[in-house]
Amino acid sequence: MSNVEITAEPRSDFGKGAARRLRRSGSVPAVIYGTGIELTHVALDEHEINLALRKPRVVLNISYDGSTYLTKPRDIQRDPVKQHLEHVDLVIITKQEAAIRSSYADAVAKAEIAAAEAGYDAASVIMALEEAVARGEDPLEAVDHAVADVKAKAAEMAAAEAAREAAREAAVAAGVADGDAGEDAPAPGSDEASAE
Repeated sequence: MSNVEITAEPRSDFGKGAARRLRRSGSVPAVIYGTGIELTHVALDEHEINLALRKPRVVLNISYDGSTYLTKPRDIQRDPVKQHLEHVDLVIITKQEAAIRSSYADAVAKAEIAAAEAGYDAASVIMALEEAVARGEDPLEAVDHAVADVKAKAAEMAAAEAAREAAREAAVAAGVADGDAGEDAPAPGSDEASAE
């Protein structure tokens, strides 16, 4: 499942120094915003949010101040060298959008399994899945089409490579045949040609 429960703590100190102290304590500064809520500054457990952000199309159920907010990551800031989380922006989403994101995440997981079973690269199958979803297909139904699309593209590429190889072999054979005929005939201006 792509839904992750995280409890947020209130945050009242701001600025670089406060953010550094927060990160040293194992938390990440974040903000929650969207329809029906004022911009809210919170702190999230670094380990929990890092694990959650590894999931595709994750939906974060943020518990804060007695309420639970359905959110998705909007902006993730990381240290450019160490790649530690520095800040996360979370935007509130509707239940419908959360269901769509969960369905897509389940489809990606299913696509990875189907790719492994078929012996294809998972990234290729996921790319075909994204193309199918962009055309309006249901994500879970599109998984089978995605594997079939990758199989068809692989067959096309193999056929094209075979045709190129055959053309190269034919060109080499024609070049050898032309070269053989040229070796038997005397070159113009040679002693053999003038003797005739």
